[in-house]
Amino acid sequence: MIYEDALAGGWQDWSWNTTLSTDTANKATGASSLAVTHTAGWAGLSLRASPAINTAGYSSIRFSVYGRANSGALAVSIQTTDSGPVSNQFVLTPTPNAWKVINVPLSALGNPGQIARLNIMEWTGAAQPTYNLDTLRLIGQTLPALSLTVDATAARKPISPLIYGINGTSATTADAAFMKSLGLPVRRWGGNNTSRYNWQLDASNTGFDWYFENVRMSNAVSLPADSAANRVIAQNRAGGVATVLTVPLIGYVAKNATSCGFSIARYGPQTDSDWQWRPNCGNGVKTGGSLVTGNNPADTSLAVGPRFVQTWVAALVSRYGSAANSGVRYYNLDNEPDIWWETHRDVAPLALKYDQLRDRTYQYAAAIKAGDPAAQTLGPVVMGWTYYWHSPYDGQRQDWQTPDDRNAHGGTPLVPWYLQQMRAYEQAHGKRILDFLDLHYYPAAPGVALRPAGNAATQTLRLNSTRSLWDPNYVDESWIASAGPEGGIIKLIPRMRDWVSANYPGTKLAITEYNWGAPEHINGALAQADVLGIFGREGLDLATLWSPPQSTQPLAFAFRIYRNYNGSGGRFGETSVSAVSSAQDRLAIYAAEESATGALTLVVINKTADNLSAPLTLNHFTNRGLVQGWRYSAARLTGIVRLPDQGISGVTFTSTYPANSITLYRVPGRHL
Repeated sequence: MIYEDALAGGWQDWSWNTTLSTDTANKATGASSLAVTHTAGWAGLSLRASPAINTAGYSSIRFSVYGRANSGALAVSIQTTDSGPVSNQFVLTPTPNAWKVINVPLSALGNPGQIARLNIMEWTGAAQPTYNLDTLRLIGQTLPALSLTVDATAARKPISPLIYGINGTSATTADAAFMKSLGLPVRRWGGNNTSRYNWQLDASNTGFDWYFENVRMSNAVSLPADSAANRVIAQNRAGGVATVLTVPLIGYVAKNATSCGFSIARYGPQTDSDWQWRPNCGNGVKTGGSLVTGNNPADTSLAVGPRFVQTWVAALVSRYGSAANSGVRYYNLDNEPDIWWETHRDVAPLALKYDQLRDRTYQYAAAIKAGDPAAQTLGPVVMGWTYYWHSPYDGQRQDWQTPDDRNAHGGTPLVPWYLQQMRAYEQAHGKRILDFLDLHYYPAAPGVALRPAGNAATQTLRLNSTRSLWDPNYVDESWIASAGPEGGIIKLIPRMRDWVSANYPGTKLAITEYNWGAPEHINGALAQADVLGIFGREGLDLATLWSPPQSTQPLAFAFRIYRNYNGSGGRFGETSVSAVSSAQDRLAIYAAEESATGALTLVVINKTADNLSAPLTLNHFTNRGLVQGWRYSAARLTGIVRLPDQGISGVTFTSTYPANSITLYRVPGRHL
């Protein structure tokens, strides 16, 4: 119920240009109805739910409406967040002097995953006569019985172990234990401060993250041998963990560990400063609000070129061996060059154009390959959706409607154009210098990435938003829905695959920064487990989580489910096979075969607050023993629980999956 005689609990009136009153004389049922008067064109009755309503289990919005003479059209819509885009509209016209029941299928509104606001909007552009509403409610649906189906011979593809990686720039004993506990195969040295890392001095610049200050990256006294980067590389090698090392393409590196980009003594008073530690270091914003300009990059930095990076790579080969022989194998072509004009504006105040990004890639990637021919490079490492499509230059100028730089390149979006240029280089020189298409991705849905769990609405949104990684029918529940392009449909990994196929076949796919938030909560663990399952099923080649969890946090157990579920190195299989749920949004499933034994490993994620039961059918598979199980759930957040073994009746076994849980089954046997 939303309204009958009064608004139901949890609903609030957020209407605009609309007056509401109680009408006891004219009602469909009960004691009264709601009289609604729109006092201007496009006015709206808007009812806000707090928390937002999860639409799972609902089929429609139903209400009774009573019109008057000259009643005009009304439009029903919803918003999935308080300020999110408006859904499709369902248009109706009240019948004069009669009650009429209106049923609005949720499918007509785009099948929203949740309802934060329900709107009934004036749709003629002019004030209207009063109309009455009554018995406004959400109508439940009878959900079909859940079922899970695995086909051991269908959709077979290798799962890259490199999708289970993290970011990190420290090398403590605790870091080593953490990586071993989670069975992590790859760690990236990255982030904003690596863009200006001077490997010879072990110093970098914090950029706008912290007052543009030069800092030491470790307490090393023997340089460059004992640098922070070398400590990470050495620790990774000792633990059998591959390294993704970010190298600077920005053209500058820190000249010392003491300077800052916007000295107050030199450039005048600023709106903020590092008053506690370095009070002379400002934020680069004048007291009037304008940016400090005309500063000298030499205040903090040395100008360097590709030779600087080539020398570093050669030093790493000398110290650790080549990429083909246990040395550093992967090199990131800097970090988010699309926003240097913000993050490092003290040395790069003008955003890159298409050609500049291409040329730097040519120069520096070739230098890396010259230093170690077996090394693999990852680029362009742009930070998000906007810059998949636009150049940094157009973005800095907010030139979205007539983007000069993009239009000067045939209107081709940045990432496809970049791939075309990398292919052109190989055709011209007979040598590949880009091995991975690497894009950063943070879900844009409000309150999700890099945030705590939040309220029930945010938690629902977090679990819905993993669909942006793959689903061709999912319209992103964020600003992306209205800002486009592609109608707000991201389908990130298939899109990356399509871009590569069309523009530079053979390029692998990487996401070296992503984050779905809530590391402290079971909701974050569920989302992360879903993300890792999607990465494997969709064929991503490498991924490293930004801002890893603490070892004891729920999100860490999502990694353990895939990489160390039994505490003894038990891992999800290496070959993905077909796994289908009748309701992937409620009970998600992923399946993979163990290469060594042929056993199937199955991960089932209950994303709901209810216990769910479902039969699980194994096709084209002969089981040879009892099903083993492990589970992580809200019932015990401190560890993964071993389940009793169970048998299979024919090709099917049925289980109940507790609310908010992740279950891994191992089924011994072989595919047919």
